[in-house]
Amino acid sequence: MKVTEHLERAKGKTLFSFEIIPPVKGRNIQELYDNIDPLMEFNPPFIDVTTSREEIVYLKKDGLFDKKLTRMRPGTVGICASLQHKYGVDTVPHVLCGGFTKEETEYLLVDCHYLGIHNVMALRGDARKGEQYYTPTPGGHCYASELVGQIRDLNSGKYLHETVESENCGDFCIGVAGYPEKHMEAPSLKSDLKRLKEKVDAGADYVVTQMFFDNNRFFQFVDAARKMGIEVPIIPGIKPIAVKRHLQILPQVFKIDLPQDLVDAVDACANNAAVRQVGIEWAIQQSKELKEAGVPVLHYYSMGKSDNIKSIAKELF
Repeated sequence: MKVTEHLERAKGKTLFSFEIIPPVKGRNIQELYDNIDPLMEFNPPFIDVTTSREEIVYLKKDGLFDKKLTRMRPGTVGICASLQHKYGVDTVPHVLCGGFTKEETEYLLVDCHYLGIHNVMALRGDARKGEQYYTPTPGGHCYASELVGQIRDLNSGKYLHETVESENCGDFCIGVAGYPEKHMEAPSLKSDLKRLKEKVDAGADYVVTQMFFDNNRFFQFVDAARKMGIEVPIIPGIKPIAVKRHLQILPQVFKIDLPQDLVDAVDACANNAAVRQVGIEWAIQQSKELKEAGVPVLHYYSMGKSDNIKSIAKELF
């Protein structure tokens, strides 16, 4: 089923979902199952699976270093197919502009269609590691709105080099990202909302937000989006603080603000076990307020770990 169909069937009830990261090369998928198993009791209608773009590595050969491109976490589509088969749950593979040509994107979408994967999350992606700014991949898309357009075209039987008349074309439900505190590269929240409107106008069916820790930012974002004419469902993304260094890493990487009450509580912790509990309690309060406000889904960024997400979910679902 499509994500939007799950929302319609819920009839206003807030659903539970989460996002996972593929294991690095050489690791067993059983580790992923072990972290997903404890969360299935909360009946997630769908699970997101991230995609990583290529990285530059330098391999020493004959005393010299050879520059190579590699992907440390491949297998997004395969993992999605495996999860659908094992758990009977819909999956949402992330599809990136960065690191992929339009042809590679088309092949990925065709594979998803063959495998019965009906949802995708269309993202521009970040700059490659070691690069300060995002650079489009030659032969790829510059913006997520263009990627959404390609997916929507494929839904109509319009492939890159031909149009296929068929009653069995792709029929993807398309998610895109929203930023309650604006994208780090956007000059203002209003300009960022204009970019979001472009993605929705191109064919996006729903929005999932970047993490935030102040619900007022989310409510203000939704209100501004509605005033701009963005009517698709907007799903809040939630990440529980887990370690003390998140106080530095999250604002630096994602350009978000942390409420002072949360900062003070984490600073007062003697160790990361205490920090993890603070993160759980903060996310529970966030989630309860969002659920009372009638959000369609509470979507958690699990980072491949389930213990803190389970502690949160059991208080709400």
